[in-house]
Amino acid sequence: MEYHNPVLLHPTVDGLDIKPDGIYVDVTFGGGGHSKEILKRLGPNGKLFAFDQDEDALANALPDERFTLINENFRFIKRFLRFHGVKSVDGILADLGVSSHQFDVPERGFSTRFDADLDMRMNQKSDLNAYRVVNEYEEQDLRRVFFDYGELKNAPVLARTIVEAREHRPIKTTDELKEVLAKYLPERVKNKILAQIYQAIRIEVNQEMDVLKEFIEQSLEILKPGGRFSVISYHSLEDRLVKRFIKNGMFEGEPERDFFGNFSVPFKTIGKLIVPDDAEIKINNRARSAKLRIAEKI
Repeated sequence: MEYHNPVLLHPTVDGLDIKPDGIYVDVTFGGGGHSKEILKRLGPNGKLFAFDQDEDALANALPDERFTLINENFRFIKRFLRFHGVKSVDGILADLGVSSHQFDVPERGFSTRFDADLDMRMNQKSDLNAYRVVNEYEEQDLRRVFFDYGELKNAPVLARTIVEAREHRPIKTTDELKEVLAKYLPERVKNKILAQIYQAIRIEVNQEMDVLKEFIEQSLEILKPGGRFSVISYHSLEDRLVKRFIKNGMFEGEPERDFFGNFSVPFKTIGKLIVPDDAEIKINNRARSAKLRIAEKI
C-alpha cells in the first residue's frame, strides 16, 4: 500500500465546503493525499497548514507557497497556528489512527504481520514506547490499557501473563509478545484479538485518546462560525468521542438544559455518517473500518 493512498478522499474534502480564500488545516498530513486535494480547491490567496509528528512524513512536504507543514502533534494545533499568526480557520480535517506507511514499515512495530522491536511510536522522539508499556507497567496499569483501549474482556489474565513472563526475561519483540500470549490467541480469532492487543498498546504509547480530546476542544475554539470539521475515525473509541462532542459539546455526561429542556450545541451535523463503498475497500483494505463525520460550527 502506498504512503499517499488517502481514505474517503473526496467526501472528506467535500465536507470542508472549501472557500477559495479560506484557511484550512489538515492535522494528519501523512502522504499528503488530503492536503493535495484541498490545495486544488484553494485560490491563490488561500492557505493550508498541515500537522504531522512523524518525521517520515516531512519527505512528502508539498512545494506550494500556500502550504505550511508543521512537524508537531496536532494536540498543539492552537499553539502552533498562533505561532504562524493564525487565530481562526475555515475548516479542519483529521484522518485519525495509524498511517498506511507506519503499518507497512516493519521496524515501526505497528503491524501484527511482522516481527519487530516493540515500538509503536508515531513520534519517534517520544520516550514512551511499546517496550516500556509491556515491560515496565504495573499489572493494574496493563489491565487498564487492555480493557479501556482494546476492549478486551480477558484484560486481567493478559496482564497477569505478561507480568509473569517478563520476570524471567524481557519481552523485546512483537513475536515474543505473541509467544507469551499464545494460549489466549485461538486460531479462529487470533488476528482479531491481536489487533485489539496492538491497538490498546499503541493508544497508550501515543496517548491517542487524550490527544483526540485536546484536539477536538481546540478545534471548536479556532473554527470560525460556519467553519467545517471533517473527521475520519477507525475504531469505536475514537468515533464515540467525535460523535458525542459534535452532538452535545461534551465527551461524557449530559449538558445542562434550560427551563424549557433545551441545551445549546457547538456544532450542527452535516449529512449522515459516511463509510467507504465496496470499491474503495477493495482498493484500500485500510478503509474497511473508516467512519467519516462532518460538522459545522454554529
